[in-house]
Amino acid sequence: METLERIIADHPFFAELESYYTGLLTGCAANVRFQPGQYIFKEGEEANEFYLIRSGKVALELFAPQHKPIVVETLQDGDILGWSWLLPPYLWKFHAHAVQDTRAISLDGKCLRTKCEQNHDLGYEVLKRFAQIMERRLEATRLQLLDVYAVK
Repeated sequence: METLERIIADHPFFAELESYYTGLLTGCAANVRFQPGQYIFKEGEEANEFYLIRSGKVALELFAPQHKPIVVETLQDGDILGWSWLLPPYLWKFHAHAVQDTRAISLDGKCLRTKCEQNHDLGYEVLKRFAQIMERRLEATRLQLLDVYAVK
């Protein structure tokens, strides 16, 4: 039987995470589904969750003056959506919308921040993994902006 704990343990983002920590994460998790075109979050809104994408596609968008929305990255199966829940002021930095029917596991950021404060080893494991996500997103944004604002 497929349980939330098993889904989290099998997700590439949490590869090699001790089962004790997986159990802690499961207490903050829920299944969610998004329809094509549905916005999952918008820049500036309160950020209190992140998502393990199980299936589907999600576009991360950046809005720039006098431009159409810039798709920074398209996320799919096995990817992580959202890191803004981790750092104050806990506001989304991008827009995200489902491109296809998308199934994911939502993890409650407030719940997880509390567990990370109580267990610093868990906090370190989470932070190490999210630092890699943040670096990839910043690089993807940089490349997209270079393309948009390139002198032609």
